[in-house]
Amino acid sequence: MPRFGAHMSILGGLHLALERGHSIGCQSIQLFLRNSNRWQSKPRTEKELALYRETLSKVGIDPVVAHAIYLINLASPDDTVRARSNAAFGEELARCHEAGIPYLVMHPGSHKGTGLERGIARIAEGINRAYDAHPALSGSVTVLLENTAGQGHTIGRAFEELAQIAAQIEDPAHTGTCYDTAHGLAAGYDLHTAAGYAETFARMDEVLGLDRLFCFHLNDSKHDLGSAHDRHEHIGEGYVGLETFSALVNDPRFADLPMLLETPKSKDLAEDVENLARLRRLANKREEPVPGNTGSSVGKEERKDLI
Repeated sequence: MPRFGAHMSILGGLHLALERGHSIGCQSIQLFLRNSNRWQSKPRTEKELALYRETLSKVGIDPVVAHAIYLINLASPDDTVRARSNAAFGEELARCHEAGIPYLVMHPGSHKGTGLERGIARIAEGINRAYDAHPALSGSVTVLLENTAGQGHTIGRAFEELAQIAAQIEDPAHTGTCYDTAHGLAAGYDLHTAAGYAETFARMDEVLGLDRLFCFHLNDSKHDLGSAHDRHEHIGEGYVGLETFSALVNDPRFADLPMLLETPKSKDLAEDVENLARLRRLANKREEPVPGNTGSSVGKEERKDLI
């Protein structure tokens, strides 16, 4: 069975993200390493890191996956933004290394209208130079390029775009893939039919290699196929649908991978509890998906997103 989990807040300390995840039965978690909407951050103290490691040894969560801050755009044509992004990206990798976190998920970025090829070259250059600057990262931290919904000038909506980045990375072991189900549907990958599901992952295997797929973001989508809108919904309540999630959690190719929720939640994490329970019922074949379910979310109550 996959290692189910969710994105957890680090409010109060990294170790509290582990405790929050453990309290609701997460086998893996995702977290930010610092405030996701600020360039500046304080370094972790040895006391904080020791507390994190001690908590990790007690709760048994594995793996822990980090997500890079949203401000980073390695593809930016603006020299100032790109310089700040490269510096922040290197810091994110270093923070993963010091905490023993093996994966850093990153949105590839936006070329801002300057062209896909130029944007991809900038991303690859940023990744390569970060590893050059921090040799200890090699073999310690892998960057997971996340597929995008296809909005604007973002890079990564197609497997081929992610593959073009990977092809320019000097050490192939430095990058892998994180696949987001809501983004995939929004970008035009037909996940909610059996034929579409099979074709999507056959294409991923051909272009990127399923051996380089290390993580899933399990999110339903408020918008349907090809919308290019990145809006997450609870499992089975959006357009990805229960049939697709049932197929994913029972697919033997993905049996050992972390599958992480990034769905809206309240402070008591009740929504995470519900979504994790639904996924586990699907994996245990105790809940049968509704044939043809599209799960429109129209009229459903909005919940504050605390990730």
